[in-house]
Amino acid sequence: MSRSDTLLTPPPVDDSAGVGAGLDALEAVRAPRVPPGRVLREKVLPPVLGAVLVLGAWQLAYSLRLTTPDKLPSPAAVWGALTDLWYEGTLFSIIWTSVWRGLSGFLAAVAIGTPIGLLVARVKPVRAALGPVLSGLQSLPSVAWVPAAVIWLGIDDSAMYAVILLGAVPSIANGLIAGVDQVPPLFLRAGRTLGATGLRGARHVLLPAALPGYLAGLKQGWAFSWRSLMAAELIASSPDLGLGLGRYLENQREFSDMAGVLLGILLIFVVGVAVDLLVFAPVERRVLRARGLLVAAE
Repeated sequence: MSRSDTLLTPPPVDDSAGVGAGLDALEAVRAPRVPPGRVLREKVLPPVLGAVLVLGAWQLAYSLRLTTPDKLPSPAAVWGALTDLWYEGTLFSIIWTSVWRGLSGFLAAVAIGTPIGLLVARVKPVRAALGPVLSGLQSLPSVAWVPAAVIWLGIDDSAMYAVILLGAVPSIANGLIAGVDQVPPLFLRAGRTLGATGLRGARHVLLPAALPGYLAGLKQGWAFSWRSLMAAELIASSPDLGLGLGRYLENQREFSDMAGVLLGILLIFVVGVAVDLLVFAPVERRVLRARGLLVAAE
């Protein structure tokens, strides 16, 4: 038997769970289109109110002088730091420098982590050898790779991308492994019956069936990519790297500008949330809707 056939060879497991999952999918009711008013009330209003409460508590702490203004500036001071970047014309360049690195490094991590995860999930000797390594790498803080990457590759973009890959690839691979482990064996047997074997079966049967777990791994992989990049930008400093969000945050710390530090933290937070809402959330809803699970998820 070739290695490509091994990718679709399931272990001898009872098919009752797969049959039950198929029946559940058939009985699922398609979710009706949600009215705009309900979306506004249930999806938009709660986070807006949460942000207002945080800002109110922040302003109250500043007004009560719980600490000195140099340690806790007012929201207005942070807004002033934001407008300064806007008028200087550097706000979007700082954000884009980090976003471009993060997204391109994440896409490279997907291209590397997906075949690794598929191979580890379906080939038992490879799983026995690399499975613990992937789990250990996933638990290793990404910041630990920054000194090694700088020594290996120098202080340039290649070191940044190396840190992103080392942080994101294990998460993506482990997410795919978890998704493949949850694929009912009945799906794989049906695919082989229809002639979907080897790499073609992995593409058309295995990966689509493992998509929920794989998507969870992708979301975690992006989080690791973003955090790894911020750690690398905080530590590594060079004119060749340009000014990203992590470097901006560290520069403001060196200047003891707490308003700039808080602004850097907020920008990093906003970018991470925006990517999740604009990229991963729509894909996740589409996957759940295609499987008849959107009603249960909502």
